[in-house]
Amino acid sequence: MNRTKTLLATTALTVAAGAVSAEDMANSMTIVSWGGAYQNSQLKAYAEPYAAMHPEVSISWDESSAEAVAKLRAMNEAGNITWDLVDVEAADSIRLCDEGLAMEVDVDEMLAPGEDGSSAEDDFGDSLISDCFIPQIVFSTTVGYRTDMVGDTPPSDICAIFDLETYPGKRSLNKRPPANMEWALLCDGVAKEDIYDVLATPEGQDRALAKLGTIKDQTIWWTAGADTPQLLADGEVVMGSTYNGRLFSAIAEQNQPIGMLWDAEMLDFDGWVIPEGLPEDRLARVLDFVKFATDTQRLADQAAYISYGPARASSAPLVGQHAELGIDMAPHMPTDPANATNVFVTQYAFWSDYRDDIDAKFQAWLAQ
Repeated sequence: MNRTKTLLATTALTVAAGAVSAEDMANSMTIVSWGGAYQNSQLKAYAEPYAAMHPEVSISWDESSAEAVAKLRAMNEAGNITWDLVDVEAADSIRLCDEGLAMEVDVDEMLAPGEDGSSAEDDFGDSLISDCFIPQIVFSTTVGYRTDMVGDTPPSDICAIFDLETYPGKRSLNKRPPANMEWALLCDGVAKEDIYDVLATPEGQDRALAKLGTIKDQTIWWTAGADTPQLLADGEVVMGSTYNGRLFSAIAEQNQPIGMLWDAEMLDFDGWVIPEGLPEDRLARVLDFVKFATDTQRLADQAAYISYGPARASSAPLVGQHAELGIDMAPHMPTDPANATNVFVTQYAFWSDYRDDIDAKFQAWLAQ
């Protein structure tokens, strides 16, 4: 282990043991997230409570998580890491870890044990998908539709996205390939269990793009999770993909005429990574915050603001009602049995290996 990594590891263990005083920690943090309803849930569940406990700390937010890999690569190249904590999807955490851009985490040393007596490692379980990933939530990418624009037969199958005859009108899809490529192959007849084998080939990628090409001129391509709910609310699209929590906010909190299509929802994990190479005082502050923000109660609290499942098993029994609406949140989670009858689990390892190449191909196709 080189000197920098030794220093970081020592700092991490010292902070985890509670041996670092507030005077030795930085008084500011820049946290990177996704904006909108999700970032608000983070703010309410743990950033505001942490700030109340530590009034000397200033937290700034950057809504660049969708560009986290590219921006951390650029910061590393320039030798100027300006972010302290970054929210990323599971596959991106693997890429960042493999490239040495994210710090490896000793979960049991750095994070709180479960309130049920479990170790942090056991509590997080299968959500620990890389050595650098600190899990927060289980979410899904799914499809919402305007209930007043689909006639008497609302969509029940993911392939409704490609059915312009039954559901005419504009769609909105992510301007990034994950989910789009899987759904395209599924709706072009590829068996669910063969999707990633097919998508690993140039021919399979072309096949997915050809299927997407059948609706390309009827698609608005979004870059932020809040885009599709707004497009649906404005009646600019008949249906569109986004994250299930964003649709929940539009439906339950804003009373928009929107329905949820759970079929072939793309389940995924989202969580934190800590950039490699932070100065000791900034790292100490980040580790103190992360230990608090990912404990059993805080992850359960987050589910009171948005319909994402907590990544800790010990948090699940504590999920109750929406903080403002008073409705039970469990039936709105992507993992609820009624919603998870046909789940598509995102293959993180595949996207960490193929993302750069498929991204380039996808963006070139969009530009044609």
